[in-house]
Amino acid sequence: MPYATIVVPSYNAAATLPATLASLSAQSFRDFEVVIVDDGSIDNTATIANLHAAKDRRFRVVHQLNRGLAGARNSGIAAARGSVIGFCDADDLWIPEKLAAHINHLRANPEVGLSYSGSALIDEAGNRIGHAQRPRLRGVTSAHVFKRNPIGNGSAPVIRRETLDAIAWRPASETQRDWIFDETFRQSEDIECWLRLCLKTDWIIEGVPGLLTEYRVNATGLSANIEAQLASWERMVTKLRPTAPDFFAQHETAARAYQLRYLARRAVSSGDGDAACALLGRAFGESHRPILEEPMRSLTTLLAAHATARFGDMPMNFARTVLRAARS
Repeated sequence: MPYATIVVPSYNAAATLPATLASLSAQSFRDFEVVIVDDGSIDNTATIANLHAAKDRRFRVVHQLNRGLAGARNSGIAAARGSVIGFCDADDLWIPEKLAAHINHLRANPEVGLSYSGSALIDEAGNRIGHAQRPRLRGVTSAHVFKRNPIGNGSAPVIRRETLDAIAWRPASETQRDWIFDETFRQSEDIECWLRLCLKTDWIIEGVPGLLTEYRVNATGLSANIEAQLASWERMVTKLRPTAPDFFAQHETAARAYQLRYLARRAVSSGDGDAACALLGRAFGESHRPILEEPMRSLTTLLAAHATARFGDMPMNFARTVLRAARS
């Protein structure tokens, strides 16, 4: 049995899947399997996955009708044989040392249930763009996860199976396997899962140094339906609030302010300065905690938003520079 499983949810990912699978094949820790979940793709994703599995017996393919990212991850977890399970979306990359770093971290720290790393951002061609997610690594509390989500993206974590088992459930409508990620969410499924883990278990979430994931950003999707993203986040809060009412009473307004500031930064990156300014106004109307706790990041976001709103595309290099300075 492999020690680790890497789950690769894949939907119409023919353009990027080969590079993703190559990065996983190159992992320095060798005792692993990869479960590629073809989530009802209508391009050549299934063919690429099947060909890779035919060449490397560590790779297996699960085919299913489309269930979304959360559903693909759940199917991959159900098929996994490893004691630890990592996730790599089909357009992201792992550097060769990533799996080894997380395995060593989990082995050395039995109280840690979820290990994650920072991520370098790459463009559609796979080139690093100078931005990175450099999260808090130690002393992570439920409040940190709620406000800033240090895990960062779905290709960053490697998790003990027993940690996932602790938050598994099976809806009445489900006949095939347990859910870890809530399949009724098409956005915010990551943060909903991580926060539920924090609130319902004693497992520690902790990071390891380095930019071990390369996370692909799509310029055309940076501001895609920001209001829908916010609505999904609000639905997550509504779902989890009854499980820990005192926690939400204490942290909800600050977390909402952070979420609105995050969406403002996405709006800046897509060139929509007016939307960014409006989102920042809403953010700081909710709470001043982002200003007090992260003054530099808040100030640079404000400067970039107003510059973009005033001059349109002209100052985009400046806006990206100040956002980079704040380590977006």
